Amino acid sequence: MSCKFDIRRAGPRDLEPGIELLAAAGLPTADLTIERLALVASADDKMVGLIGLETFDSLGLLRSLVVSPEYRRTGLGDQLVAALEAHARALAITELWLLTIDADAYFERLGYERRKRSLAPADIAASDEFSSLCPDDAVLMSKPLST
Repeated sequence: MSCKFDIRRAGPRDLEPGIELLAAAGLPTADLTIERLALVASADDKMVGLIGLETFDSLGLLRSLVVSPEYRRTGLGDQLVAALEAHARALAITELWLLTIDADAYFERLGYERRKRSLAPADIAASDEFSSLCPDDAVLMSKPLST
Protein backbone atom coordinates (compact mmCIF):
# COMPACT_ATOMS: atom_id res chain seq x y z
CA MET A 1 0.00 0.00 0.00
CA SER A 2 1.30 3.42 -0.95
CA CYS A 3 1.35 6.07 1.77
CA LYS A 4 2.26 8.97 -0.47
CA PHE A 5 -0.83 11.09 -0.94
CA ASP A 6 -1.72 13.86 -3.34
CA ILE A 7 -3.97 16.33 -1.51
CA ARG A 8 -5.55 18.94 -3.75
CA ARG A 9 -8.56 21.20 -4.15
CA ALA A 10 -11.62 19.29 -5.28
CA GLY A 11 -12.92 19.76 -8.80
CA PRO A 12 -16.20 18.85 -10.55
CA ARG A 13 -14.96 15.37 -11.49
CA ASP A 14 -14.51 14.59 -7.78
CA LEU A 15 -18.17 14.94 -6.80
CA GLU A 16 -19.41 11.49 -7.82
CA PRO A 17 -16.46 9.51 -6.37
CA GLY A 18 -16.69 11.71 -3.27
CA ILE A 19 -20.34 10.83 -2.80
CA GLU A 20 -19.48 7.14 -3.21
CA LEU A 21 -16.69 7.36 -0.62
CA LEU A 22 -18.94 9.15 1.89
CA ALA A 23 -21.85 6.76 1.32
CA ALA A 24 -19.58 3.74 1.81
CA ALA A 25 -18.60 5.19 5.21
CA GLY A 26 -22.22 5.83 6.16
CA LEU A 27 -21.82 9.62 6.10
CA PRO A 28 -24.45 12.06 4.80
CA THR A 29 -24.36 13.00 1.12
CA ALA A 30 -27.78 14.62 0.63
CA ASP A 31 -26.52 18.19 0.42
CA LEU A 32 -23.01 17.58 -0.91
CA THR A 33 -22.06 20.00 -3.65
CA ILE A 34 -18.74 20.66 -5.31
CA GLU A 35 -18.57 23.92 -3.34
CA ARG A 36 -18.70 21.96 -0.07
CA LEU A 37 -16.18 19.34 -1.19
CA ALA A 38 -13.01 21.20 -0.29
CA LEU A 39 -10.07 18.80 -0.60
CA VAL A 40 -9.50 15.30 -1.89
CA ALA A 41 -6.64 12.90 -1.34
CA SER A 42 -5.47 10.41 -3.94
CA ALA A 43 -3.06 7.51 -3.90
CA ASP A 44 -2.17 5.62 -7.06
CA ASP A 45 -4.70 7.75 -9.02
CA LYS A 46 -7.59 6.68 -6.76
CA MET A 47 -9.55 8.93 -4.38
CA VAL A 48 -8.81 7.64 -0.89
CA GLY A 49 -9.94 10.53 1.29
CA LEU A 50 -11.78 13.81 1.36
CA ILE A 51 -12.81 16.62 3.64
CA GLY A 52 -15.49 19.22 3.16
CA LEU A 53 -15.97 22.82 4.20
CA GLU A 54 -19.04 25.01 4.36
CA THR A 55 -18.30 28.71 4.91
CA PHE A 56 -20.24 31.40 6.76
CA ASP A 57 -18.29 34.67 6.64
CA SER A 58 -15.48 34.15 9.18
CA LEU A 59 -16.80 30.78 10.38
CA GLY A 60 -16.34 27.42 8.74
CA LEU A 61 -18.11 24.11 9.19
CA LEU A 62 -15.79 21.14 8.68
CA ARG A 63 -17.81 18.60 6.74
CA SER A 64 -17.33 14.86 6.51
CA LEU A 65 -13.73 13.87 6.90
CA VAL A 66 -13.45 10.39 5.39
CA VAL A 67 -10.55 8.08 4.58
CA SER A 68 -10.89 4.76 2.75
CA PRO A 69 -10.58 1.86 5.20
CA GLU A 70 -7.34 0.58 3.67
CA TYR A 71 -5.67 4.00 4.21
CA ARG A 72 -6.75 4.59 7.81
CA ARG A 73 -3.99 4.84 10.41
CA THR A 74 -1.57 6.22 7.82
CA GLY A 75 -1.80 9.83 8.95
CA LEU A 76 -3.98 10.82 6.00
CA GLY A 77 -6.82 12.08 8.19
CA ASP A 78 -4.42 14.36 10.08
CA GLN A 79 -3.00 15.60 6.76
CA LEU A 80 -6.47 16.37 5.42
CA VAL A 81 -7.48 18.27 8.57
CA ALA A 82 -4.23 20.29 8.54
CA ALA A 83 -4.67 21.08 4.84
CA LEU A 84 -8.29 22.15 5.44
CA GLU A 85 -7.27 24.39 8.33
CA ALA A 86 -4.65 26.07 6.11
CA HIS A 87 -7.23 26.45 3.33
CA ALA A 88 -9.73 27.95 5.81
CA ARG A 89 -7.13 30.44 7.07
CA ALA A 90 -6.51 31.52 3.48
CA LEU A 91 -10.26 32.21 3.23
CA ALA A 92 -10.07 34.40 6.36
CA ILE A 93 -11.99 31.88 8.45
CA THR A 94 -11.17 32.43 12.10
CA GLU A 95 -12.93 29.43 13.64
CA LEU A 96 -13.85 25.95 12.45
CA TRP A 97 -16.86 24.05 13.79
CA LEU A 98 -17.85 20.42 13.29
CA LEU A 99 -20.37 17.81 14.32
CA THR A 100 -19.38 14.22 14.96
CA ILE A 101 -21.08 11.08 16.11
CA ASP A 102 -18.01 9.04 16.97
CA ALA A 103 -14.81 10.97 16.23
CA ASP A 104 -14.79 13.46 19.12
CA ALA A 105 -11.67 11.92 20.72
CA TYR A 106 -9.86 12.14 17.37
CA PHE A 107 -10.73 15.81 16.92
CA GLU A 108 -9.87 16.62 20.55
CA ARG A 109 -6.39 15.32 19.80
CA LEU A 110 -6.22 17.87 16.97
CA GLY A 111 -7.18 20.79 19.24
CA TYR A 112 -10.96 20.88 18.80
CA GLU A 113 -13.06 21.42 21.93
CA ARG A 114 -16.56 20.23 22.74
CA ARG A 115 -19.25 22.90 22.75
CA LYS A 116 -22.84 22.93 23.95
CA ARG A 117 -25.15 22.71 20.95
CA SER A 118 -27.20 25.57 22.38
CA LEU A 119 -24.15 27.84 22.01
CA ALA A 120 -23.62 27.21 18.30
CA PRO A 121 -23.36 30.40 16.22
CA ALA A 122 -26.61 31.14 14.35
CA ASP A 123 -25.16 30.33 10.90
CA ILE A 124 -23.81 26.98 12.08
CA ALA A 125 -27.10 26.13 13.84
CA ALA A 126 -29.05 26.97 10.67
CA SER A 127 -26.91 24.71 8.44
CA ASP A 128 -28.40 21.50 7.06
CA GLU A 129 -25.63 19.57 8.78
CA PHE A 130 -26.65 20.92 12.20
CA SER A 131 -30.40 21.19 11.75
CA SER A 132 -31.26 17.98 9.90
CA LEU A 133 -28.40 15.78 8.65
CA CYS A 134 -26.68 14.98 11.95
CA PRO A 135 -28.60 13.51 14.87
CA ASP A 136 -29.36 15.66 17.89
CA ASP A 137 -26.83 13.74 19.99
CA ALA A 138 -23.92 14.51 17.62
CA VAL A 139 -21.08 16.25 19.44
CA LEU A 140 -20.50 19.89 18.48
CA MET A 141 -16.85 20.99 18.50
CA SER A 142 -14.87 24.05 17.48
CA LYS A 143 -11.31 25.27 17.09
CA PRO A 144 -10.07 28.84 16.67
CA LEU A 145 -7.66 29.23 13.79
CA SER A 146 -4.59 31.34 14.43
CA THR A 147 -3.31 33.49 11.62
